[in-house]
Amino acid sequence: MIDEKVIDIARRIFFDHDCIMTTAELNSYKLYYADIQKLLNEGLIEKVKWGYYHWVDSIDGQEVKIINRLFPDAVLCMETALFYYHYSDRNPAEWNITVDKNVSRNRTKIDYPFVKAYRVEPYLVPLGEIKGSIDFVDVRIYDRDRTICDVLRNMSKMDKEIFNKAVQGYVRDTQKNIPNLMKYAKELRVQKKVKELIGVWL
Repeated sequence: MIDEKVIDIARRIFFDHDCIMTTAELNSYKLYYADIQKLLNEGLIEKVKWGYYHWVDSIDGQEVKIINRLFPDAVLCMETALFYYHYSDRNPAEWNITVDKNVSRNRTKIDYPFVKAYRVEPYLVPLGEIKGSIDFVDVRIYDRDRTICDVLRNMSKMDKEIFNKAVQGYVRDTQKNIPNLMKYAKELRVQKKVKELIGVWL
């Protein structure tokens, strides 16, 4: 059994760090290997990946906070963005993120939450990035126009129903920005697909 005082201290520290902490951070608060193992055994914390832990019984939005903490350089994309813009009614089982293709693949191998990484050239990562909010947490996410370009770029790997709903959702969206769409399409080399699959509806 773990001392209740240690639990209270650990809970307070985790909540001060958005419920996610590294081994080094825990050590700086004098919570060492034995304490961490006890917290794990009691089911109070879970290992996210090597050296990272999250408090299990934490506030809503903890997954997005973990994503922000582990991938501050990533941008939410694809099905995560489609759900955000209501272009899809399927809440994705995994977080879709875009990262620099040079980022180590080990960084995206995490136990929780589930993540699917799209790797692109470094200069394409910030293209179309805006600030959004998920569960009252600020996030980096692509705007509508970059999102639909990404969908067209990856259409062969997508569920057909999700793809069709995404295109129709974008076409109906009064907040779409066609000049931005064409600019992104050129950078992402999907101009032909935009003209064939989006242009006929505009």
